[in-house]
Amino acid sequence: MAELESPRVMSKLISFLSSLLQRVAESNDLNRRLQPQKISVFHGLTRPTISIENYLDRILKYANCSPSCFIVSYIYLDRFTQRQPALPINSFNVHRLLITSVMVAAKFMDDMYYNNAYYAKVGGISTAEMNFLEVDFLFGLGFHLNVTPTTFHTYCSYLQREMLMQPPTINSAESSLCMGKSSKLHLCFNDDESSHQQQQQQQLAV
Repeated sequence: MAELESPRVMSKLISFLSSLLQRVAESNDLNRRLQPQKISVFHGLTRPTISIENYLDRILKYANCSPSCFIVSYIYLDRFTQRQPALPINSFNVHRLLITSVMVAAKFMDDMYYNNAYYAKVGGISTAEMNFLEVDFLFGLGFHLNVTPTTFHTYCSYLQREMLMQPPTINSAESSLCMGKSSKLHLCFNDDESSHQQQQQQQLAV
């Protein structure tokens, strides 16, 4: 994924991630009747009318974060679903999880990024809600934010391989984000994370 700066590659990545998340959400929507799922601050009362792909396109257009943030956001979502199995991604929470994970990734990865109020506008939520979502997401991750180069390239290689093959498929019995040892939709990588000092926030005018 050395070509992440390419608009064509980013467009393809956004399309693939959208398709993957859509299938995961739809699978978990069906599983809600069979498996108990917690209601969290990420859950909306209704399904958003905007599609996942259009929502990601909106984030890409207005967030102005580095392309790498979308890979790191995906890594964070994978970690979140592994640590919070009772909070699977579904149609009621996927949009809020996306805007939160991208914002957290931008804060961790980029030298310059917007404040929470700006991301709230991009995500179509209030600043207060954005603040709550950020805190819950960080605790849900156990503040495991660092991404080593090895982990980053492993996820990139997986995404690149899958993008070259075919649209992602979801085993109805498996509804998180990984492709682990059993070839189910998981990305369960065990990496040694080195310590990393979070970059200082630069507030930008909304």
